[in-house]
Amino acid sequence: MSVDRRAVPLLAIEDLSIEFRTRSGVVQALDSVGFAIKRGETMALVGESGSGKSVTAYAVMGILDAAARVTQGSIVFGGLELLTAEPRVLDEVRGREVAIIFQNPRTALNPIRPIGRQIADILLRHGNVTAAQAPERAVEMLARVRIPDPKRRAAAYPFELSGGMCQRVMIALALACEPALLIADEPTTGLDITTQAVIMDLIAELASAHNMATLLITHDLALAAEYCDHIAVMHAGQIVEIAPKQQLFASPRHPYTAKLIAATPGDTTRLDALAAIPGGLPDLRRVDLPACRYSARCERQSDDCLVPPLPRHGHGDGRLVMCQHPL
Repeated sequence: MSVDRRAVPLLAIEDLSIEFRTRSGVVQALDSVGFAIKRGETMALVGESGSGKSVTAYAVMGILDAAARVTQGSIVFGGLELLTAEPRVLDEVRGREVAIIFQNPRTALNPIRPIGRQIADILLRHGNVTAAQAPERAVEMLARVRIPDPKRRAAAYPFELSGGMCQRVMIALALACEPALLIADEPTTGLDITTQAVIMDLIAELASAHNMATLLITHDLALAAEYCDHIAVMHAGQIVEIAPKQQLFASPRHPYTAKLIAATPGDTTRLDALAAIPGGLPDLRRVDLPACRYSARCERQSDDCLVPPLPRHGHGDGRLVMCQHPL
């Protein structure tokens, strides 16, 4: 019997836990994180700063800090277990099959190398092109991300470009080898609202053209609602809810998700209608972290919330809620 590749997750993360050893103690950065993305699907990973969104992305890319240690879990991409893959295999996957757009393009780009050369480097490493073909293909990639006068711009250095232009260069770098999965880590940080829309429209258009899966990491729930199919909500290193975007906004099940939505401005939202989320993220160096890391901020907390295991309520519509007392 043949298997429908569209129904099989391209990326599947299960029970992923990661800790960082620091001078001030062990930081329990991720706790049993899990979600899956199919080909052509766009999923958002949303939550406050410090929730572990970027750590999750770096774990997929295999670029975690040396102080990090994976204590449990699995990351399977296209049938390959990334956590145990040999370095040479990971080197082939990164860039060719999985690519990432970093938060700050000015620090991610090489400041002393022309942008065209940087794209050519990627193509020569992963794109099956010759040294003679690479510069021309680099110019084509700059044109694809709508950089004006791409042949001239290919000779420019990052400091000669605006923030929006640098972000387009990052997209060109990431998509040069037409990866199956793109991770966009806060791709619109520091950009004005008009440029944000242009960048997100560009990512969505290229993803659709190549049936590319996209993981959008953002703290902006409104942005996730506009561009993503599914949303995974993260708090203090835990996934608390996953749902199709329509269901998530229509009927959030986790108290934290409901608070995030209430704190997200809409087109007609009055300022006094926005509600801040009380409290803050817990100290992840604590050895006595509760099973639910949101419990100290939650109005529905009970003693059950402090003791593992944290229940996982699955639903037939693709929803998952990790809560003792869902809404």
